[in-house]
Amino acid sequence: MSNCILKIEHLKKYYGNIKGVEDVSLQLNKGDIYGFIGPNGAGKSTTIRSIMGLINITSGEIFFNDKPLDMEDISIKEKIGYLPSEINLYDDMLVKEMFDYHASFYQKKTISKRRKELVKLLKIDESKKIEDLSLGNLKKVGIVLALMHEPELLILDEPTSGLDPLMQSIFHNILLEEKEKGTTILYSSHVLSEVSSISNKIGFIKDGIIIKEDLIENILKNNFTYLTISSKDIDTIKKDLSLTIKKESDKEVTFINNMNINDLIEKLSHYKIDKLLVENISLEDLFENYYK
Repeated sequence: MSNCILKIEHLKKYYGNIKGVEDVSLQLNKGDIYGFIGPNGAGKSTTIRSIMGLINITSGEIFFNDKPLDMEDISIKEKIGYLPSEINLYDDMLVKEMFDYHASFYQKKTISKRRKELVKLLKIDESKKIEDLSLGNLKKVGIVLALMHEPELLILDEPTSGLDPLMQSIFHNILLEEKEKGTTILYSSHVLSEVSSISNKIGFIKDGIIIKEDLIENILKNNFTYLTISSKDIDTIKKDLSLTIKKESDKEVTFINNMNINDLIEKLSHYKIDKLLVENISLEDLFENYYK
């Protein structure tokens, strides 16, 4: 049996003349945490909604466990967990009632045990009404709904929006535990630092097309940053560093830098520096520079 859990081949989705995605192909193997990265509007949610059967695709194919994916098949729904970017539930229900209702669709004997574990980890008050929940608490409820039936494939669309840093850390630990169990995870986000901490592979989507895939270890070892230098010797520094220039003025330049920090310090030690600023690089600049 193949190790492939989810495979998408040349997915295209247009809304009339408006492009959703142009050409998306990707493959997730058992136990992968695949970081699906791109700026807002790049096509991440359109791809995910296509997988979940929430929209009709224009062309392309989607396979789950080497068979065409049919989200009308109840047996398939039991194997997939989905956390949308926006959680919409029955406002007048208690959280406990929402969990009970969701659990009633599944036959797994372990669902009650897993639900209790997740509620405890995420510190959820089941006595509250859905309509009274904050954005963060609503997202936590969505996480339990996605994971409580212990799916083979977990689809996450901007899963940490609304979660505080502590809860994000707890959530990521949950995902790493799921990976150890063999759960396959598609993790969509526009925040590279968030995804890079748990993913083993990353695909970058831009304007509806996946422009490149790579293992996270290959991406991170380049350690790109923005490097802003202000100096009267700026023209000489530009020639010496030979880095891609992001923006510049008469005495200040911002480079896209991937030099080793010790080599960089050694080179700059020969000049009088008025200002030196190192910042995290944006997603688009990182990938455009990395894959150009």
